[in-house]
Amino acid sequence: MTKIVRTLAVPVLAFALTAAACGSNDNSGSGSASTSASGGGCTSDMKVGLALDIGGLGDNGFNDLAYAALQKSISDGLICESNTKLIESNADGSNLDENVQSLGDAGYDIVIGTGFAFTPGINEAAPSYPDTKFGIVDGYNSCGTACGLTNEADATTNVVDLTFKEQEGSYLVGVAAALKAKELNCSNLGFLGGQTGPLIEKFQAGFQAGVAEIDPSIKVQVEYIGDSTKAFNDVIQGEALSNKMYDNGACIIYHAAGKSGNGLFKAAAAQKKLAIGVDSDQYKAVTAAQAPYIFTSMIKRVDTAVYNTIKAATDGTFEGGNQVFDLKSEGISYSTSNTDLMTQDIIDTVNQYKQKIISGAIVPPEKPGKS
Repeated sequence: MTKIVRTLAVPVLAFALTAAACGSNDNSGSGSASTSASGGGCTSDMKVGLALDIGGLGDNGFNDLAYAALQKSISDGLICESNTKLIESNADGSNLDENVQSLGDAGYDIVIGTGFAFTPGINEAAPSYPDTKFGIVDGYNSCGTACGLTNEADATTNVVDLTFKEQEGSYLVGVAAALKAKELNCSNLGFLGGQTGPLIEKFQAGFQAGVAEIDPSIKVQVEYIGDSTKAFNDVIQGEALSNKMYDNGACIIYHAAGKSGNGLFKAAAAQKKLAIGVDSDQYKAVTAAQAPYIFTSMIKRVDTAVYNTIKAATDGTFEGGNQVFDLKSEGISYSTSNTDLMTQDIIDTVNQYKQKIISGAIVPPEKPGKS
């Protein structure tokens, strides 16, 4: 089985996420919408289709980040706006494969799916669209039949997995959470996961390990919303489980739950307790009433990954396989926007651990309970 793994040294791109959060109303719901034609002098004929995962625009996370990358690709002149198409999933994510196939049938040169759930469908479809380049955020196409897929990676060389070492950034926000908890005389934290499984377990494992590094006596409550992708689009359950953990003593909760994490922010503001965001700097994305309670966020540069994939396809350097984004490549980071809470002493300590991870002195676990 062919498996190509590359860790990219990529620059952090300064994307404006407000463009993503304020997308056209025509793009809402389960249908699809083409972005409006740009009036400039763009001459590229490259067609790019972006298929969003469950939760769609407004998730304040990876769907919005992917959309921001598409918009930056347009503004940088890589592609023409009139040659792009955005498709959102239905409420339960059951039409992901259909959305990808529709883009392939329409002759799109680049098709990007923003979530691991796109993997089986793209793996099966890719050989039928040899002229289309596919990217999968959090994909596992390169794992092939060993992961239950139809094709091995060498049969789908037009597919690239865009994966991240989420455990590294989660470790850092775990360190920060433990330091802040000690300031608050608190020994109880929480983790809110979306769908059960190995992807979100990386967030949980890294967070718990970072907390234990500072103080192993601190308890970390763990709650998962569900066992399907619908778990990433359940704000009500996200709020209920967050309130449960706060009521059981948690002073800070970290979420890796997609759009369901908006429920955490509602609970945090209501209970006047702290929350840690994910994917984007969610301090900048929540309401003014919620922002004071967003301690930090584990940043996952989906925007960088999607932008670089589009750029590679347009300049002829696209390669299939698995591209890994981590702390060293600046594909993973953490936010320091809330200076009232994220004080310089905490930042200095967190950065010390960041350098230890980059140097290899610390290797955060990918599975809970593993060191």
